[in-house]
Amino acid sequence: MSRSPAEDQLEDFKKKQQTAPLLTSSNGAPVEDKTNSVTVGPRGPIVLQDFTLIDELAHFDRERIPERVVHAKGAGAFGYFEVTNPEITKYCKAALFSEVGKKTNISVRFSTVGGESGSADTVRDPRGFAVKFYTEDGNWDLVGNNTPIFFVRDPVLFPSFIHTQKRNPQTHLKDPDMFWDFISLRPETTHQVMFLFSDRGIPDGYRHMNGYGSHTFKLVNAANEAVYCKFHYKTDQGIKNLDTGKAAELSSSDPDYSIRDLYNAIARGDFPSWTFYVQIMTFKQAENYKWNPFDLTKVWPHSDFPLIKVGKLVLDRNPGNYFVDVEQAAYSPAHLVPGIEPSPDKMLQARLFSYTDTHRHRLGPNYLQLPVNCPYKVTLNNNLRDGPMCFGNNQAGAPNYFPNSFNGQKESPRGGYLKFSATGDVAKYNSADDDNFSQATLFWKKTLNEEERNRLVNNIVGNLKAASSFIQDRAVKNFSQVDLDLGQRLAEGLRKITISKL
Repeated sequence: MSRSPAEDQLEDFKKKQQTAPLLTSSNGAPVEDKTNSVTVGPRGPIVLQDFTLIDELAHFDRERIPERVVHAKGAGAFGYFEVTNPEITKYCKAALFSEVGKKTNISVRFSTVGGESGSADTVRDPRGFAVKFYTEDGNWDLVGNNTPIFFVRDPVLFPSFIHTQKRNPQTHLKDPDMFWDFISLRPETTHQVMFLFSDRGIPDGYRHMNGYGSHTFKLVNAANEAVYCKFHYKTDQGIKNLDTGKAAELSSSDPDYSIRDLYNAIARGDFPSWTFYVQIMTFKQAENYKWNPFDLTKVWPHSDFPLIKVGKLVLDRNPGNYFVDVEQAAYSPAHLVPGIEPSPDKMLQARLFSYTDTHRHRLGPNYLQLPVNCPYKVTLNNNLRDGPMCFGNNQAGAPNYFPNSFNGQKESPRGGYLKFSATGDVAKYNSADDDNFSQATLFWKKTLNEEERNRLVNNIVGNLKAASSFIQDRAVKNFSQVDLDLGQRLAEGLRKITISKL
């Protein structure tokens, strides 16, 4: 009987391991009997000295770490990044870009965003696409999505937005009123919502979708000259999406569809790859551009800022163990290397804190010592010592303070950010009306063809119909500001559904 690599995983392990090893406890002692507890007589109570039992139960009680608040369900793989175009060195001094042909090991984690760890892979949801580059200057994490934009531009709204993606705190059910109430009250979400309800809202597995760093970053070259940048990684397998019917079928028949597809492709030797690009914007262009270049709800049009090819990402190795290599993998936008720096993007600035903070909560203060997260090409020398799950020699006898007189550490000029100026009054600035619709209009009129527009309308109507009527009206009003025809088609679709219920 023909089976897939995922189905044959245990058989493959058996072939590689010809004999069974001796069973041990967690402290390495041999275990004589693993199927019977120690009791007082055959029917008596268990005794506390049964270390094999206590060892098993105590670890089992603690074997699950907190689920990610977002991106809870995902798939991971390992591979490499290879530079193919020397032009990138004009803009960036990062060591991984130094020469054509240079390869840097990477790990990648794909994910859905709003659902729990047990949710289906084929829901309509953005997809996470995080890449960790293990460079000689430390690890660089490019933590993005399969969309070049996002729902909100101010991070103070992010927790509220995510709450609307989760469950109603009383009913513990997904609630259309929560989602569409927030969306319709914050019109800056319109651009991303249209992307979400378009065909690309349900990718056909992780191999057939693009990835984007989404944020604006700063690149610095060897002469300490800086430009702004956006990162893109475009699938070499071609874009493929699932229609709503097929996605619904897979949600019940194969809820792990995307994880299975990625694992089996790599196991077969059909290694997925993505071409890696950058967009470049000078500081002068940023000052005068018609849209705020640091607004995460907007794209940089390719006609103004063409894609520049940099290299390729290739995934050629499956995880050896899911928990170790994927569940414990921790990606953070704050993990940057010399030559790549933050921009004033508000959402990015907040993520620099929140990602590392949540990793310390989920995995502990020494999460960067775990093998999948460890910057193994660098010898660590710092004052961060002790704490739970401290591995290795804890930097042995080196001083744990700075400055010191005992050759503990010295500062590196390569590690600093480029100096920049910031001026302005410190205040809370309202960006709610910062051109929420013009790029959504271009998406509707220029990006989508008529068949895609019809599917977008049907997908929105199919979801919005469950919301309260006053929320529907407000949402239709927002979409009408994108294009009057879009608003009218949505209103008509909702009207037909209302009539059919009478």
